[in-house]
Amino acid sequence: MKVAMTVWGNRISPVFDSAQTILLAEIKNKNIVDQQREFLPRTVAWQLARMLVERGIDTLICGAISDQPAQIIKQADVCLLSFVSGNAEQFLEAYAANKSIESFKMPGRHEDLENVDVKDKS
Repeated sequence: MKVAMTVWGNRISPVFDSAQTILLAEIKNKNIVDQQREFLPRTVAWQLARMLVERGIDTLICGAISDQPAQIIKQADVCLLSFVSGNAEQFLEAYAANKSIESFKMPGRHEDLENVDVKDKS
């Protein structure tokens, strides 16, 4: 499984729309086997969605996200885990190991987390 996460320093970027760095990670057998950070150029959501699909990204993890970009990401058949916050590495480790991510929820909206179809991360 390949995931992408918008980050700001060592934290999940609080607002997707202004994120400038993306963490790309590969998960196998509940372990993070590869990860790298890349500069995220100012693009429109459909360009980012295309980039995610081209790189084989299964899931995008981010903080707050506007409705239009969220819909574009979902229409690209990329699972969206939004409205999460906290330490990026800790979240990624918990997510990879199928541990609870409840403590990372931001106050407010949580539709994406409530209906997460947790894929086998092997």
